[in-house]
Amino acid sequence: MVLMRESMRWFGPDDPVSLRDIRQCGCQGVMTALHQFSYGEAWPIEAIRSRKAKLESHELKWLAAESVPISEDIKTRTGDFKKHLENYKATICNLGAEGIDTVIYNFMPVLDWVRTDMAYALEDGAQTLYYDPVKFAIFDIYILGRRTAEADYSKEQIAKASTIYKGMSLGDKDKFTQTIIDVFPGRQFGYSIDDIRTMLQRYHSVPRKQLYEHLRLFLEEIIPVCEASGVRMAIHPDDPPWSLVGLPRIASTESDLCNVIGVVDSPSNGICLCAGSLSCREDNDLPGIVDRLGHRINALHLRSTQRQTDGSFYEATHLDGSVDMVSVVTGILKEQTRRQEEGRKDAQLAFRPDHGRVMLDDLGKPPLVTPGYTCIGRLRGLSEIRGLQRGLAAIL
Repeated sequence: MVLMRESMRWFGPDDPVSLRDIRQCGCQGVMTALHQFSYGEAWPIEAIRSRKAKLESHELKWLAAESVPISEDIKTRTGDFKKHLENYKATICNLGAEGIDTVIYNFMPVLDWVRTDMAYALEDGAQTLYYDPVKFAIFDIYILGRRTAEADYSKEQIAKASTIYKGMSLGDKDKFTQTIIDVFPGRQFGYSIDDIRTMLQRYHSVPRKQLYEHLRLFLEEIIPVCEASGVRMAIHPDDPPWSLVGLPRIASTESDLCNVIGVVDSPSNGICLCAGSLSCREDNDLPGIVDRLGHRINALHLRSTQRQTDGSFYEATHLDGSVDMVSVVTGILKEQTRRQEEGRKDAQLAFRPDHGRVMLDDLGKPPLVTPGYTCIGRLRGLSEIRGLQRGLAAIL
């Protein structure tokens, strides 16, 4: 039975979780990116080699480039999108030349993953990430001031949002705003609310169908370069998997993912199965997605969320919550066995535990630049998935 390769995300030399820490957790490698380069810039091969050598000095492999960001120019096909496309191709070629064969990306407009509370306190004293639609309504209606925002929320949600907003101090509002607009993985842009409004204006002429068309055009240019370079793309699902601030999202459901991989029929055009992101919707059948789309899974993020009846959710422990992780991991192990029998070079997939809780000694440490990526919480998730897959492998 082929086991998944174990990894963690590493944000580079400034990450408070060191490569030594990750190595001690038992990982075989990391998923990392060159965050020093702006969106739309090419990653020089010298910088890729330097990062790779740094990892290898700690006996770790660079298992996936996570992520190679897609600029807003490419998503809207405005501004310097042609130049950014050429730079993206150059990055793919340089990664392939150094043996980094997996690239994770997303096509979420303006905002990346969104939570309304980065340190939600649980009964046991641990902290986790939390999304509350009422709190997001506060941002959308009263802080961002989007003209048609109220149409996206119920009367009850609007009433609750109004009451909470009136009780917030100016400092509370500023802190909450930054929670929404400036928690991009690996870096902080220092965006203001006016910056977000300006970015949103670029999408006035980009409805959902048009955004999907822009993704199609992107993939039609990129995938042939990936095939020639030995690189596999893996689109990350929207997080959360529904429209926010009126923006379209096109990688939220199984149907969406089928559309994406159907644009260019190639093993290089695949998905990153993020169980946590997809689990925020009750209509996403995670074991079924693994069974039906497993042949095009190129990377794995294994975590779980706990959905609640009011539309909120929080990051559950990795074996609990709304994800049937036993069935998901069983499907992945069976898929890897099928690949091995077919002689596929990508029979062994890499996974990482995602969005760990803040717990134990990490509770007393300074907040991370990127919430959800403390070492101990992720080590708990890694250990749980490790034990699960080894136990299943023994009986399958």
